[in-house]
Amino acid sequence: MDDAQNQPDSRTLARELALKLLYVTDISKPEQVETQLREVLEIEHASRDVSELASEIVAKVGELRTELDEDIQKVAVNWQVSRMPVIDRAILRMGVYELLYMHDIPPKVTINEGVELAKKYSTEKSGAFVNGLLDKIFQTRCPEKV
Repeated sequence: MDDAQNQPDSRTLARELALKLLYVTDISKPEQVETQLREVLEIEHASRDVSELASEIVAKVGELRTELDEDIQKVAVNWQVSRMPVIDRAILRMGVYELLYMHDIPPKVTINEGVELAKKYSTEKSGAFVNGLLDKIFQTRCPEKV
């Protein structure tokens, strides 16, 4: 297998960049968000396509944050969205957004990518946590695709 086949595709890279940007928006003071986002984009040196897709995901997740959090809360037994680890919360918001609004992405791909991001960037148990919640949301909100 050559190196090109081992490279993540642009959508995977965009998700990873979007996760970093969502993390920054969640932990930054409102007046610092724009500056922090620009700094992350500069540091990451992502291609234009990756940066644009990541920025689009971040903007849409920001617009729909209340609705996305409500969807997560409905399936998060014994958890408050506000008390979840910041990375998990960002992954879940992004995953729910993709499941409900980005119909060109197979749901299994969205769930798998969320799990992989959780394994890479969050706690030991986060992969299973993210998998369980995204799968429940998929089954309850998208029953026609199950």
